[in-house]
Amino acid sequence: MEIDLEYILKKFIKSGKMTTKEQTIQRIIERKFRPDLNYSLKSKTEKFTTKLYYTLFDSNECVEQNIEQLEIDFSEIYQLACRNVNKNCVTIWNEFLKTLPEIFENLSLDGKALIDGDPASNTIEEVYLAYPGFYAIAIYRFSHELHLLNVPLIPRLMSEYAHSKTGTDIHPGATIGKSFFIDHATGIVIGETCIIKNNVKIYQGVTLGALYVSKELKNTKRHPTVESNVTIYANATILGGKTNIGKNSIIGGNVWVTESIPKNSMVFHKPEIILKQNKDAT
Repeated sequence: MEIDLEYILKKFIKSGKMTTKEQTIQRIIERKFRPDLNYSLKSKTEKFTTKLYYTLFDSNECVEQNIEQLEIDFSEIYQLACRNVNKNCVTIWNEFLKTLPEIFENLSLDGKALIDGDPASNTIEEVYLAYPGFYAIAIYRFSHELHLLNVPLIPRLMSEYAHSKTGTDIHPGATIGKSFFIDHATGIVIGETCIIKNNVKIYQGVTLGALYVSKELKNTKRHPTVESNVTIYANATILGGKTNIGKNSIIGGNVWVTESIPKNSMVFHKPEIILKQNKDAT
């Protein structure tokens, strides 16, 4: 027979015999179920995400078996995340499954962009195994499709898992084109309503964000648009939903951009460096 701990503690309260420890336990119990959180959803989503990645890229993994297991795993996390959602889990999974070949195609183009664009890269295997930027893009492409299917919470858990592993924060709602290049990855932030076209290169520390934070802006475009063939170098910050970076432009390192840039432009920060020598030093 199950023991109703909450009922017993309430009886202790009425009797006035509760110790400090029992009072503390009671207060935690009263609060922990508002909201109703099951933290196994987080770990199970991370496991699902890893298996999904391996299914596409690990040659030792059996695709057929993995797809069967992934369906089971998805059903479990979907039920945990979507208590109040009526849409059938099988329908959602089948719709997502249909996108996997296209996702794989796009990721192949992303991998090629890294091979072609980074002189330090040697093989596609190195990119798949060792490049955090590629991993962040892959998990973004998975989570983005689930976001488009209006699956709550799971896409964000997937993107935050990639964030924790790579230092790259890409919101699953962002729209990113083909042949996307992320080098070094650490510190990159790409906001929910950001639009990135094809053949864009981004280096570490880049922020594509909003001009300011306000809940009233939730359903508006808050983040910039980056047109095709743009390169954005390290630690550049580009802000605002109306900010458009024209195609074929280069944004130099450490610049701060809050207005649109015409196509074929070069934007750079010119620091003043002062060098003084100590003539008395030996």
